Amino acid sequence: MTGNGIILETRHLRKDFQALRAVDDVSIQVRQGTFHSIIGPNGAGKTTLFNLLSGTLKPSEGEVLFKGQDITRFSDTRRSHLGIGRSFQITNIFPNLTVLENVRIATQSRGHDSLKIWMHYGRYRQYEERAREILAEVGLAGRELQIAGLLPHGDQRKLEIAILMATEPELLLLDEPTAGISREEVPAIMEVIGRIKARSDKTIMLVEHKMDIVMGTSDVITVMHLGNVIAEGTPAEIAGNETVQNAYLGGLYKDAMREALAADGREGE
Repeated sequence: MTGNGIILETRHLRKDFQALRAVDDVSIQVRQGTFHSIIGPNGAGKTTLFNLLSGTLKPSEGEVLFKGQDITRFSDTRRSHLGIGRSFQITNIFPNLTVLENVRIATQSRGHDSLKIWMHYGRYRQYEERAREILAEVGLAGRELQIAGLLPHGDQRKLEIAILMATEPELLLLDEPTAGISREEVPAIMEVIGRIKARSDKTIMLVEHKMDIVMGTSDVITVMHLGNVIAEGTPAEIAGNETVQNAYLGGLYKDAMREALAADGREGE
């Protein structure tokens, strides 16, 4: 951690795909322990930015720093071991394994037995016990022996978060965690994320299109448009920003933003 409490920083980050510039001169700072959302219209560059932060993509230009260390050229695996965890828009689980096995494998990857097929039962059990604890935290207690691919989609999302938590990240990059699930399932997912947010040892970055979620949970919101950062601030500041309203199809989301703030009791902050 840097002395000013910044856990993640990008400096003039750029990503080109031939003639397309998906991320253009993005410089942001994320403070430790905060809930920092990235929003913007489709094609704004949000997922590309997350790919640059997680190491899935390498930038055309610029730097990524984690706790003051330049990790720009680090692989996604190395970044994961440093403490950066990433979820995806498409659920990323082992569908043919049980719920417990999915999480146990993730816990084992952070021990000294990640490549060991055969090991003493006592060592195996410690990973299994930790996996059961994490599953209880995300609301999947009692589902341990079910085949992961047969879970309802909302529970698969919970499982993905459990797998992510099993890797012991300090920074969680959540890319549309409510994508593809029914509106009735959204509160359960947000309850899980809320419990993670309440922990002082975790920092969350979120990409999400649902304005009620963004406005109701975020400490800081960064707004992207056509690869650029066009605004950053608290939910109230973003809701009142004319540039942001214009970027969102001429103010289409203005009322949704204000309604979400009012429901959360933040309007006028």
